[in-house]
Amino acid sequence: MSSHGNTARKGFAERAAEVVALAVVFAVMFVASRAVPSTERAAGLITAMGFLLLSGMLASALLEMIGLPHLTGYLLAGAISGPNVLQLVDHHAVQSLEPVNTLALSLIALAGGTELKIDLLKRVLRSLVFAMVIQSVLGVVVVALAFLAIARFLPFTHGLGLSALVGIAILWGVLAICRSPSATLGIFSQLRPDGPVSRFALAFVMSSDVIVAMLLTTAIALTRPLIEPSAGLALRDFTELGHEILGSVSLGTTLGLALTAYLWAIGTGGFLVVLVAIGFGLTEALHYLRFEPLLAFMVAGFVVANFSQQGDKLLSSVDRTGNVVYVVFFATAGAHLDLPLVKELWPIALFLGGVRALTTWGAHRLGSYLAKDEPIVKRWGWSSLVSQAGLTIGMAVVVERSFPSFGAGFRSLAIANVALNELVGPVLFKFALDRTGESGKGTQEMGFHESVRPPAPA
Repeated sequence: MSSHGNTARKGFAERAAEVVALAVVFAVMFVASRAVPSTERAAGLITAMGFLLLSGMLASALLEMIGLPHLTGYLLAGAISGPNVLQLVDHHAVQSLEPVNTLALSLIALAGGTELKIDLLKRVLRSLVFAMVIQSVLGVVVVALAFLAIARFLPFTHGLGLSALVGIAILWGVLAICRSPSATLGIFSQLRPDGPVSRFALAFVMSSDVIVAMLLTTAIALTRPLIEPSAGLALRDFTELGHEILGSVSLGTTLGLALTAYLWAIGTGGFLVVLVAIGFGLTEALHYLRFEPLLAFMVAGFVVANFSQQGDKLLSSVDRTGNVVYVVFFATAGAHLDLPLVKELWPIALFLGGVRALTTWGAHRLGSYLAKDEPIVKRWGWSSLVSQAGLTIGMAVVVERSFPSFGAGFRSLAIANVALNELVGPVLFKFALDRTGESGKGTQEMGFHESVRPPAPA
């Protein structure tokens, strides 16, 4: 039974109890944070994690009354309690929870790869190809032109020539076509959808990361001569990209085979320890080898799901591991939101975000028309493509490292833009799935957030 089906039966008393519980949690944390302001000790960090978990769960349950997704509750709980508003969770605690984010991202990638069945890709291949090409081309061009139109109003572009502005605009355009696998899978875990729109969303969002990574590396190499006239075209960037992709796919395939062997020989006993170990240790090893952990874990999940009969076991284990981790992950993401920066840059971020959303909608309509998609996909398929999150910020950091002269301002604007898309995108996607009637039709539960759902009535 879907979560919204259960929560719909809640009465006034239960809702009132949740409101009181949320107020009590915030009040206790407020007093504790003022009495012991530092969270540098282990006890303080555990307290912060427990608070984000409880407040995120309660906030998501309350916001569900007005049709908002659980992710919005987690994000808002983190943003309100974070260092930029109530300061119940300080910067040190947010930074110290980075290992939880590392584990969560590995679980996201594993679950996403497991959900990418070959049969699914075959069913949406035509739509996927048209959408990927048109979204990439129109997204980069239109958003880059919009950025170029307002570039003179940005503090980090003052004094730059036209060629440099064109180069920066192209980089921004590439950033605009980045999506959010974490937000997409978060909505899937809550609603358990199945249908044309959800199948298209899953296939597109989970496979677009590779395309965007290649485009970003290509854009950095091609725009460097525009931004830095003394620099030439660096073919080394393409060599590194090939090394990263091939190495990630190879190690991901090896990991998938190893997980398959473990699940076949031993089963799920002790598998929680295995997931935690690869989530932390293997991620760091992949970073050290300059491979892409998300791609490697996604390939591993894909191998287990499509070339063995252990996919259900893997997904079930990831679900159980991710229950707590996912709530803390999204609440921490909310605490990470730089709200003062959003306040400072919101007119520009709103303009660029609006252009991106309109371009995404128009490109999807064109791609669906050429692919002869079903009417329901033509109308609602774009709704999953608005969300952005940590992957986009990570790519902005890559741009910052590649171009230190303007990179800090570029990253700050990206964070402000992601903050808006992170709050609006999941709401839009949930609305689309509810309107199309696909919510709750999934036969396989992803269950990352089962801990926030009330038990089904006897």
